[in-house]
Amino acid sequence: MFDYLIVGAGFAGSVLAERLATRSNKKVLIIDKRSHIAGNAYDHYNEDGILVHKYGPHIFHTNSKDVFDYLGNFTEWRPYEHRVLASVDGQMVPMPINLDTINKLYGLNLTSFEVEQFFESMAEKVDVIKTSEDVVVSKVGRELYNKFFKNYTNKQWGLDPSQLDKSVTSRVPTRTNRDDRYFTDTYQAMPLHGYTRMFEKMLDHPNIKVMLNTDYHEVIDFIPYKEIIFTGPVDEYFDYKFGKLPYRSLEFKHETLNKEKHLAAPVVNYPNEHPYTRITEFKALTGQDHPKTAIVYEYPQAEGDPYYPIPMPENAELYNKYKKLADETPNVHFVGRLATYKYYNMDQVVAQALTLYKKLTEKENAAKPARPAISGSTALVEKLVSRSPKQE
Repeated sequence: MFDYLIVGAGFAGSVLAERLATRSNKKVLIIDKRSHIAGNAYDHYNEDGILVHKYGPHIFHTNSKDVFDYLGNFTEWRPYEHRVLASVDGQMVPMPINLDTINKLYGLNLTSFEVEQFFESMAEKVDVIKTSEDVVVSKVGRELYNKFFKNYTNKQWGLDPSQLDKSVTSRVPTRTNRDDRYFTDTYQAMPLHGYTRMFEKMLDHPNIKVMLNTDYHEVIDFIPYKEIIFTGPVDEYFDYKFGKLPYRSLEFKHETLNKEKHLAAPVVNYPNEHPYTRITEFKALTGQDHPKTAIVYEYPQAEGDPYYPIPMPENAELYNKYKKLADETPNVHFVGRLATYKYYNMDQVVAQALTLYKKLTEKENAAKPARPAISGSTALVEKLVSRSPKQE
């Protein structure tokens, strides 16, 4: 009998498996329909011996010391600050938009104060910011919106930014200084030996059993367990009772090139030309020394593995129906991107899993019967017994 059956061996499932096994001494079975652990963060050495991320670049960054320290139990870290260039008007310019972006794009020599005035002169007044288009045009105006965001968003989501919730483009800042880092979090690093190695150490415990190439539908009726932790699509769990939740997917085209370096930055975005959105060069992320280099092109598409929940009001309304069902389902805990229909960064998923673990332990402790008070004579006996040598 397993205490927990965990569906999905990505961040959410693996963190909970590790905590439950090592801290609560629970017996855990973790299953995944893929042939590997680590979910979308899975990395491996390709046939040329280059470490690549199978499902596109995964850059770890967080402001949470607790999350960073927790994962540090299973990996050494390689310091890494991510930088991205965008191909716009025949030039490679920093993304997110900063002072250097504007100066290079327009042939100017503005200061930080002057570029702030430049943005203000370009911005359009938007009374109520509801959509992704509203976010950008209210900050930097329509010209920069068209150059950097409109077509990229159309490719990525299959929708115009005016149709998407403001959360999509709110994630991308606009800077008046020369900071060209993509993220500004306190902790930015890559697992020294890769994500998969980190997950292997996380799941290396006698209380944890792992089953791969396994669809939970096929085994759930045959495996004895007490509770489920579900990290897959919440609509799938409920047999699409209210309809299918919409996602965007990606197709990845991997290539190895017979040269040491290919891109001017670890990632280059292509907002306007080409059907792909970006190219990543993995050696820039991992720091690996190799005479060849490996890259991946990302092609957004409607069908395929679910990657990005589509943030539109009608989708949120549909998810809330499933959430109500999930909240009413006893002994099943829904956690992670797919189970909560929200795009989380990796650190957010880890934090969510750690929070759920805390709730599970608090619930178990609350359910334990209180120990009865011990009378004076009984207390003395117990004290003496505890001090006496054990009989072999």
